Amino acid sequence: MSTNFYITPEGKKLVTVIPGDGIGPEVVRAAQRIIAATGAPIAWEERFAGESVFKQGIASGVPQDTIESVSKTRVVLKGPLGTPIGYGEKSANVTLRKLFETYGNIRPVRELPGVQTPYSGRNIDLVVVRENVEDLYAGIEYMQTPGVAECLKLISRKGCEKIVRLAFEFARSEGRKKVHCATKANIMKFTEGMLKRTFEEIAPEYPEIEAQHIIVDNCCHQLVRRPEQFDVIVTTNMNGDIMSDLTSGLIGGLGFAPSANIGNEVAIFEAVHGSAPKYAGKDSINPTALIMSAVLMLRYLDEFQAAQQIENAVLVTMEQGIRTRDVAGDEGAVGTTQFTDAIIGNLGKRAKDWSVRDYKPLVLPQVSTAQDFVQAQERRTVGVDVFIESALPPETLGKSLVGIGEGTPLQFKQLANRGTKVFPSMGAITDSTDHFSARFMLTDATGNLSDDALLDLLARIGKQHRWMHIEKLQEFDGKPGYSKAQGED
Repeated sequence: MSTNFYITPEGKKLVTVIPGDGIGPEVVRAAQRIIAATGAPIAWEERFAGESVFKQGIASGVPQDTIESVSKTRVVLKGPLGTPIGYGEKSANVTLRKLFETYGNIRPVRELPGVQTPYSGRNIDLVVVRENVEDLYAGIEYMQTPGVAECLKLISRKGCEKIVRLAFEFARSEGRKKVHCATKANIMKFTEGMLKRTFEEIAPEYPEIEAQHIIVDNCCHQLVRRPEQFDVIVTTNMNGDIMSDLTSGLIGGLGFAPSANIGNEVAIFEAVHGSAPKYAGKDSINPTALIMSAVLMLRYLDEFQAAQQIENAVLVTMEQGIRTRDVAGDEGAVGTTQFTDAIIGNLGKRAKDWSVRDYKPLVLPQVSTAQDFVQAQERRTVGVDVFIESALPPETLGKSLVGIGEGTPLQFKQLANRGTKVFPSMGAITDSTDHFSARFMLTDATGNLSDDALLDLLARIGKQHRWMHIEKLQEFDGKPGYSKAQGED
């Protein structure tokens, strides 16, 4: 656990609080009142981000004084932020996570008293640990032709190691016994496969925890069929985004879904739900998700007694049948303030049929910060894929490329369209787009493609065709670092 907490002259741990937009201030205020009632030594430094900041013309949605506060306190409790349409750039939520390298998103879900779902009585109690800064959600996109878009899926070995170790350490801190790694490694063998391989390499360091890989689509299938079999699930960014919303649905919805964004330097705690502006100021919203996010924050701050008090009080309150409109409907529902008052009144009590785990401090993984985290002993460039925009039929385009390769160290091998070999023809039926990849391989099986030879090839192609992108075909320590097209020999 990081111990770089900012301590005020009064001996309190200082937290940056961002009230947020819409219902944000109401649910944040509820959590602050409850924390104050426990006597936990927490002080607040209020700062702003999101919609109100976008309206000031700050495109990131995060002003400098907020960045400075987070850099100082290193702990944030945040309400939901709105991203208005028509101005502003990236989501302020995502900006905050990325600015402070909060690489792990932790999303616990558990069955709660009085919240009736098709899964009631199944004892669902699991955690999704989602990588938070890489993958497709890095948002690196290009229009490669007028009708074909590209999004780069970047997965690093360093990022995989950090999130895998965090998942095991989190399991250990909560006394959990099993970690599943959910990937699509059967299809994306380099990117998703990297997470699988990293998981399998690190798992033996945690012998008391059962480790199991599962294909992500089967994981979702199993979550719907038998969710009680899962304890901790670690996965990539987009998979985790989808899966964690699925798991929230199993226990009653986003109103009960807390989250923690964990980095080695900064942690940001927030509810998963949005800002719901149409309910703002009506004192009707369910604050449970933000309150339980605050519980995660208190544990991070080593305030275990206050965290346990609050979690027990939430369980007692719900066991008593005190519920907000999203659970009770319009009949018998209480407002945000009354629900908060009930939790405060139940501090110090324990639920009759529901218990709270015993928690230990979370040990944050210590992973090298080296940029060249993985180094190859040997490397060789054996060819190149040149991405070409063309309306020519595959056979016509392919034959022209055969001639272009003549007289160079490279030989044209094949043409692919959306990952399927289309020339030389295999007799298959492929509805091609204008986005082709032409694969050229070195004729010398022991050679190394030079940049001069590559530039010469591109100049030759450019005289006849429009190219927009290249990928060098590399071998690292004798292993190919590139995939084959469907149908490629």
